[in-house]
Amino acid sequence: MAVLAGLSVAVSGTIVGIGSDAAFATSYPSYADVQAAKASEAAKTAEIATLQGLLATLQNNVKSAQALAVQKGTDAQTAQTKLDEATTTLTKLTQQAASAQAEATTTKNEAGQLAAQQARSGGGDLTATLFFGGSKTDGLLTQLGLASMVKDQSSGLYAKAIQKQHTAQSLTDQAGVAKTALKGLADEAQKALADAVAASQAASDALATQQAHQIELNAQLAVLTTNANQTEASYNAGVAAARAAAAAAAAAAAASAAAAGGSAPSAPAGQTSSSGWARPSAGHISSPYGYRIDPYTGAYALHEGTDLAPGCNSPIYAAHSGTVVMAGPYGGYGNYIRIRNNDDGSYMTAYGHIVNGGTLVHVGQTVSVGQNIARVGSTGWSTGCHLHFEVYHNGTTIDPVPFMRAHGVDLAN
Repeated sequence: MAVLAGLSVAVSGTIVGIGSDAAFATSYPSYADVQAAKASEAAKTAEIATLQGLLATLQNNVKSAQALAVQKGTDAQTAQTKLDEATTTLTKLTQQAASAQAEATTTKNEAGQLAAQQARSGGGDLTATLFFGGSKTDGLLTQLGLASMVKDQSSGLYAKAIQKQHTAQSLTDQAGVAKTALKGLADEAQKALADAVAASQAASDALATQQAHQIELNAQLAVLTTNANQTEASYNAGVAAARAAAAAAAAAAAASAAAAGGSAPSAPAGQTSSSGWARPSAGHISSPYGYRIDPYTGAYALHEGTDLAPGCNSPIYAAHSGTVVMAGPYGGYGNYIRIRNNDDGSYMTAYGHIVNGGTLVHVGQTVSVGQNIARVGSTGWSTGCHLHFEVYHNGTTIDPVPFMRAHGVDLAN
């Protein structure tokens, strides 16, 4: 049999800790290989070392792939946060520029009205009238004083209008720079998400490979270390029984975790509105969308979603039908799912802080509105069990509350 030095896992880039020039496994020992190794003590010792090495390699590959998935997920979340913050800044600058321009226009109009008033009140040559005016002098002096005051006010308003115009132009220029930078940030966020998805899939593949082979490898190791005499049929039956037991244990654990969800969700959760949207979980809003002091980091930062607090292990539902585009670790949001809710991807929803083992869907899967896709947890930067729910429009997050309300779902109640 071939001496195996490693196991390859399909992933973009090199998995942490595995060199690109490593020798990769192409096959695994068979029952016949194990039986042949029992012929001599030296061969048996070598075969035991080979099997132990294969098991260690499988475990290390899982750890390396999972570590890379965590790293790429963190990179993706950081890139998305930069994009969302830049979008918020651009919106603010655009609004401020429009407001400053409106104020400049209003102030110019006021200055023009005062100038027109001055022209009407001044009449002819006030200096000549004062010199020859006789008894009208006092009234004309008053008129001249008012005209001078109007002139001063008009000049002041005009200067203010010019200042507002300059402010508006400066804000417009800043908005232009921010808009240009936004394109680059959007590209970075998209690439980072793709890398995170690939790394997460590689981690899943590595785990599946480990689960597929470790039972048989352990069985072969037991044959050698106990000197058990088995027919190939009994050996295969033992392996099959071990696999069935493992599958049953996994199913029982999943059923137990699902049953631990506690009380049933409030009525609106998971139920579909007339517009085809559903409340993603039960629970009240524990933190809204927008800038806040992050309870985990203590930093003033953009909170890119709405937090709902239905309790640990409560079901999380797809807010709208779509295709899963991300299911894995995502920085501060821990275990995370993102769903593309229309063909062009202009609308997406996302679900964070999912409990470990509580992700019930995979990348590429089509889900229906109201489908149970996960369970509530406290993974990532979280101070307690809750669902972090996001809505994306054209690649950036928006406030889920007004969006969902417009689609017949009230997150606030």
